[in-house]
Amino acid sequence: MALWHGTVAFVWLTLAFLYFGVAFAAHPEHAITYFDNGPARLFFFNDTHSSIYHDAISRNIYISQDEGKTWDRADGIPPGDAPMFIEHPFNNRVAFALSNSYTHYRTDDRGKTWVTFYVPDLVAYVSKPLSFHSDPLKWEYALFQGTKCDQIPWGERCRDVTYYTQDGFATTPKVLLDDVSHCQFARGSKGFKPDAHDDLIYCVAYDSSAMSDSHAIESSRLYSSTDFFATKKNEDIGIGNNAKGVVTFATVGKFAVVELKDLTPGSDGYMLLYISVDTKEWVKAQFPSKVRLWENSYTIVESTIHSLAVDIVLHNPNSVGTLFTSTTLFVSNSKGTYFVESLKDTNRNMEGYVNYENIYNVHGVGIANVVAKAQDVESRMAKQLRSVITFDDGSSWAPLLAPSVTDTHYGPVFSSPAPGFVMGVGSVGTALAPYEESNTYMSTDAGLTWKMLHEGPYQFEFGDSGSVIVIVDDQQPTNSILYSTDMGRTWKTYNIGIQFRVKGLTAVSDSTSQKFLLLGHVMPQSQQPGNGHNAVIYLNFATLGRPKCGPNDKESWYARANSKTVCIMGAKQWYTRRKTDADCYMGEKFQDPAGHDDKCPCEEHDYECDYNYVRMYDKCVPSGPERIPSTQCMLGRPNEKYMGLSGYRKIPGNKCEGGSRMDEPISKDCSGAEPVEGAIVHQIHSFPGDIVQSEYFKDSKTVLIRLTDLTIWQSSNEGYTWEQKFPEERFVAFYMHTHSNERAYLLTNSNKYYYTTDGGSFWHSSEAPSPPNTFGAQVLRFQLRTEYVIWIGNVDCQSGYENCRAQAQYTWNNGRDWKWVEDYVVNCDWARDEELRVDSSQILCESYADKQGSQMFFGSNNALQLVSGTDYYMTKKKLFDHVVGFTKFSEFLIVAEYHPMRGTLNIQVSLDGRTFASGSFPPGMHPDSHAYTILEPSTKSIFLYITMNEAPTPWGNILKSNANGTYFGLSLENVNRNVGGFVDFEKFVGLDGIAMANIVANSAEAAFTGRKALQTRITHNDGGTWKPLLPPSVDSLGLKCPCTSLVCALHVHGFTEHVDARATYSSPSVVGVVMAVGNVGDTLAPYTESNTFLSRDGGFTWEEEPTDHVLFTTDEGLTWQEFKFTTEKIRVRDIMTVPEDTSRKFMLLGRYPSTAGLVIVHLDFSYLTHKRCLVNVENPGYDDFELWSPSEERASLCLFGRQTLYHRRKRDVNCAVGDTPKALDKIVRNCRCTLEDFECEFNHIRNGDGECVLVPGMSPLPSDDSCRNGQDYWYERTAYRKVQYSTCEGGDRIDRGMQHLCPDIQVPDHIPGHDAIFWTMVIVFPIAITALIVAWWWYNKRKMARGRVAISLPEDDDDSPRSGPGVLATLASMPWFLLGFLANAIKYVSKGHRARRKNGAVSLDEDTQILLHIEDRE
Repeated sequence: MALWHGTVAFVWLTLAFLYFGVAFAAHPEHAITYFDNGPARLFFFNDTHSSIYHDAISRNIYISQDEGKTWDRADGIPPGDAPMFIEHPFNNRVAFALSNSYTHYRTDDRGKTWVTFYVPDLVAYVSKPLSFHSDPLKWEYALFQGTKCDQIPWGERCRDVTYYTQDGFATTPKVLLDDVSHCQFARGSKGFKPDAHDDLIYCVAYDSSAMSDSHAIESSRLYSSTDFFATKKNEDIGIGNNAKGVVTFATVGKFAVVELKDLTPGSDGYMLLYISVDTKEWVKAQFPSKVRLWENSYTIVESTIHSLAVDIVLHNPNSVGTLFTSTTLFVSNSKGTYFVESLKDTNRNMEGYVNYENIYNVHGVGIANVVAKAQDVESRMAKQLRSVITFDDGSSWAPLLAPSVTDTHYGPVFSSPAPGFVMGVGSVGTALAPYEESNTYMSTDAGLTWKMLHEGPYQFEFGDSGSVIVIVDDQQPTNSILYSTDMGRTWKTYNIGIQFRVKGLTAVSDSTSQKFLLLGHVMPQSQQPGNGHNAVIYLNFATLGRPKCGPNDKESWYARANSKTVCIMGAKQWYTRRKTDADCYMGEKFQDPAGHDDKCPCEEHDYECDYNYVRMYDKCVPSGPERIPSTQCMLGRPNEKYMGLSGYRKIPGNKCEGGSRMDEPISKDCSGAEPVEGAIVHQIHSFPGDIVQSEYFKDSKTVLIRLTDLTIWQSSNEGYTWEQKFPEERFVAFYMHTHSNERAYLLTNSNKYYYTTDGGSFWHSSEAPSPPNTFGAQVLRFQLRTEYVIWIGNVDCQSGYENCRAQAQYTWNNGRDWKWVEDYVVNCDWARDEELRVDSSQILCESYADKQGSQMFFGSNNALQLVSGTDYYMTKKKLFDHVVGFTKFSEFLIVAEYHPMRGTLNIQVSLDGRTFASGSFPPGMHPDSHAYTILEPSTKSIFLYITMNEAPTPWGNILKSNANGTYFGLSLENVNRNVGGFVDFEKFVGLDGIAMANIVANSAEAAFTGRKALQTRITHNDGGTWKPLLPPSVDSLGLKCPCTSLVCALHVHGFTEHVDARATYSSPSVVGVVMAVGNVGDTLAPYTESNTFLSRDGGFTWEEEPTDHVLFTTDEGLTWQEFKFTTEKIRVRDIMTVPEDTSRKFMLLGRYPSTAGLVIVHLDFSYLTHKRCLVNVENPGYDDFELWSPSEERASLCLFGRQTLYHRRKRDVNCAVGDTPKALDKIVRNCRCTLEDFECEFNHIRNGDGECVLVPGMSPLPSDDSCRNGQDYWYERTAYRKVQYSTCEGGDRIDRGMQHLCPDIQVPDHIPGHDAIFWTMVIVFPIAITALIVAWWWYNKRKMARGRVAISLPEDDDDSPRSGPGVLATLASMPWFLLGFLANAIKYVSKGHRARRKNGAVSLDEDTQILLHIEDRE
């Protein structure tokens, strides 16, 4: 490959001397060298002028001895013989070029000359085949990993061999160890300096010679030697013979790390880390109790010299093939043994690289990118990244402070050795914008504050300790660069003279030189004959003519964590650097800036939460019982104590002295220590008031409760410990953000409110435009864009004011600014929702028409109007003159319109927020004369409850709509309701279309007596049909259930009796498992006379479970165990756990009969087993889960027209699912339509035989002959319609009456050109040929079975499908040819059949025609 020096001297150098002899700055100098290929490596030897350009394509190395101004091919290396280049990390004069043969090359003078050396084996295919000794006196000590291959009868068997040299390969290296995976000097990195033998070497190798083509992980061990393996030691790392399954050995900072696979029985193959700081004592790395290390699921990221940082995927990454997996950063103590959570949802790519970087030369400061709404990304939505910064080595994180008040976010940042200088490409906003839409920013105070340097993304580099900054546009071709000599205040343009697209920008590694190297691809208009298309552009800013900086040009710069303190990591860190306005150059080439540390007294921010502790606002609280030394708590005495953790530890590397000592051990009760496996932990907490509101943050362990005394309490560990939030405040409500799991709002009785954006870790106060309203309207409404919030509050409602009203305002920046929307409102909400995809700026407001006076005294004479306002209510449109209310469910916007002249109600439904259609109802069930309730839909239809009998014994009918929510049919009659408006109707979680309801069996009698007899019904086809629950055959004692009547069934207590309306029969984490309280009999018995029942198949079959006290089961009810947590009885009113039902921790909410107030009992079943369930989606049945399909004990396993397989844990496996991600439901096939796939059409009801019949006196809907979607036929309506949620195909389509040809399709009298004989041949001949082929195949198969046919292998590599050689292959291909011919014939006929379509619609069969063509080619 040719090297070109043709264009070297584009030098603009002007020295202008004025009369007083003062020299003014001129332009930079540049030179261009052209190459045919881009470099695999372009770098400088540390602290030298020498640089390397490695062309891996041509396998050549080029050397520059003048910082890149001129280049020459390496002398001593034949052309094309250097595919790999490796520099010596501890000697800046030495480098190696490795070839694909046995001869390699070494330089001892930074590339000026090269000498050869020989190794008996070829280079191994590993990333780092060379490793070195870090002692400067032993720089010639090196290890070389090669591959040795032996010939065997069927090919080669290869293994890796490590060689060693003590003279830098001046002589032939010697074999260190055979059959290895990796070898390394213990002193193989600058930071790791153990008190051990200088020649200590570690090797990961196999304990037996390779006698097969692969190694078992069980045979991989860690060996060590101090005499180059003349003798070797099997390192047991403190665990004896269990020290096998070693994957790797590495040194990171001051730590040696051994990674091995846990091969103990029942371990599920977790990975273990063992850490040492002296190579003598090894300790297992301890992570919080629920954290497991899966293979290929964690990365040891850029760590400080004081601690290890490990980024971990918190669930098995091999279980579900998502594009993104949620990861968390953990940071260790100073010994690398105990790890605490530092940062959740870190950004990690598919290769395992993590967006995390420490700021150069400023201890404890780092920048990372986290993924906002990580749960959405796991559902394959696009990532939204946010940038955060730490000033305490990962103990706490905060958003970057932007040039304005909005958050700033960056991609990968670059921190310079120039003290405090950081640059990055990013954006200002709620999330990181795409790179091409970003701008270039810089910080001069180690990330504390930022300013925008230039619009658009630029590549950047520092020089001369920050006195020169160069940026280059890398989004489009350019001919110039921008540079600044005043820290980015002003910029100058320098023209290079050619058009190029920048590929890279670099300088010497410590950024102390005024020389830069710019790598670019030359654009066609600037390419010259004979020159390569890749250019290295040398830039020299020493020609600017600036004087060297003197003492008055420099300042002491202190790193700051905030504007109030100069202490970072317990010390005042400061450096000397050039002043911003000084016009001079530093000139301290190859001299790293000298840092200074002035120690500070210890304060609270110098500490972080210790192992197994979490931060709850401003305190560290235990996440569970504490592990204690085995020598303590051994006496078993009451009130025995031990010295335990305070919950705090000094941040590793923190240098503070004196001051506050928060890490000193404290005396604790032994009763609070961590139990052994199989035990249960409990804590009891008493509160002064009863609970009125409680809710978990979704996907979190943090829960909030509000009490009757207007206080709010928070627990960050599922109720183990509690903290009152802001005791001085009185809270009237709290709201969880409906579209952001991390956001919540605490509302006081004034304008002040508190909010969190990180799941309750930190709360911030803010001011609302008004106090919360007292008119019953929901105060806060949320949108998909989390910063946009509507607030409805009281205005002018102080005593004596006559214009008291509810006013709506909205914010677009989370409460920093507010804008008026409407006055006298009853409800305002965003129109857009998760499934209602309308204009995101549209606001719907329900407000009074007459906006005068006090809203407290408005009556029915003041109409409520519904107004839609787009552009954030700037453009208004009145939708309805008089409404009762509106709501959003799924993809439906539903409005209750009131007609005052007739005194009737009407349901209006919209799918776009603009156009509405009126609902049509069965006779006698129109909402104009009945109260109604919208039941939340989940299956593309609306369920509407119409009250048919009012209090004191209310009940009603459930109606179900068609797909667009306009035609409602009767689904179930006489459904129970309570006086609060709650309906005994509940859909199962995780199984759409299955629901249970309670009906009033004695409706005629109950209307007079007031006593309801309830019976339970279940539907497995989305309300199409309902049936009683099948009772269990035996009870919990094994006795036959007492069913004597025909109506005997299982009946369960329903929704109307729940203390918490959010309590459900089923769980999202255990598909098909349902629990309920009820009885077997003719009707539902009182709650106190009921038992507990469980179903594992979505309510098809049931089992009775014994209950008398607190019982728990780990096998879905096969066995039950008792746990007694108190000697004093508690009346339990509710049980809480995380909404996902994935935790093993529960809270019992109740009260002591003898005292007032709330009691919360925290129950922790985490220690019952430490085994985690294994899920293997690719090989179901080879893990701890089973594939399950809901069935009604019939031949077909179909539900809603399809067979769906769900993954759930096997019942008899003792393992914990935890946060193991659920496997995706698998739809195996669509099924043929059966009776269960249909429901009654509008104006039809089911008779006593279960058939759909027309309601007497009513007319059926007219048939729809519109022929949408290019259909050929339309069908007359019948008494049935297909359940919208069903995907069944074919079968008995009872929803289709007589078939009619669409009016725009005409069938020709005949198809010209072919007669009956032609069509007989087309159809019959392929069938006959296929029959012959099958017979021939069967005949040969029978012969082969008798051993009479020889088997021959094909001689070619043709991949085309065939049955075999010769005539048979030809015959076998004929049916496919004829099928293709038949397809074309059908296509021809189809075209003729459609030739006279009036509207020219495209046929739906074109996809089928394409498929037939594809099959023709196979």
